[in-house]
Amino acid sequence: MNRDRSLEELERDRWAAPSGGETRLTAAVRELRRKPIGSLTVEDMRLLIRQDVGLAHLLPLAVGVLRVDPLAEGDMYEGDLLAAVLTRSADVWKEAPELGREVRMILSDLADVPPAVKREVEAFLAQ
Repeated sequence: MNRDRSLEELERDRWAAPSGGETRLTAAVRELRRKPIGSLTVEDMRLLIRQDVGLAHLLPLAVGVLRVDPLAEGDMYEGDLLAAVLTRSADVWKEAPELGREVRMILSDLADVPPAVKREVEAFLAQ
């Protein structure tokens, strides 16, 4: 995967300019889709993953971050990237079973699960 390319480039999908008012969240997502994926921060990935944007490209990157720091933190709370990853639909994990197995391994090595992500961890492991 070329980390110098943006989601727009990787997906070959440029979103049209907004025709009217755009929410702050939509504007942020639009801007982040133009950034090279290798320069996305933990918070950028958390936000995009929560919006189900670019998952084919971002989940492998996020799992790479979680391998090193399972409780990597964006702007919300300790483990917020993990929570974003864990709460993707079961269909996402059916399409990427190897990533799902890797996430399960990361969770099995996690000694203490912070209360903020405990519910997400339990729901993911119950799938």
